[in-house]
Amino acid sequence: MPTIKNIPGPYRFFFYSFDCNEPTHVHVQKENKTCKFWVEPIILVKNYGFSPKELNAVRKITESNKDKILEAWDEHCG
Repeated sequence: MPTIKNIPGPYRFFFYSFDCNEPTHVHVQKENKTCKFWVEPIILVKNYGFSPKELNAVRKITESNKDKILEAWDEHCG
């Protein structure tokens, strides 16, 4: 589970190694809550426990760090 570094905030942004056959996406975790966003375009795919307010915060962080996420995806998935 590679973690994307240098994304500020209380959330962990990461990929699963076996997910490279799916469209570009990122998993986000905080405590026991997780969600998954497609990256292009940024769309919520799954949510387990985040409130709508937190999901909006995660979406904004994802949008502002999209280039880092895409770069990390390309490095990991080729």
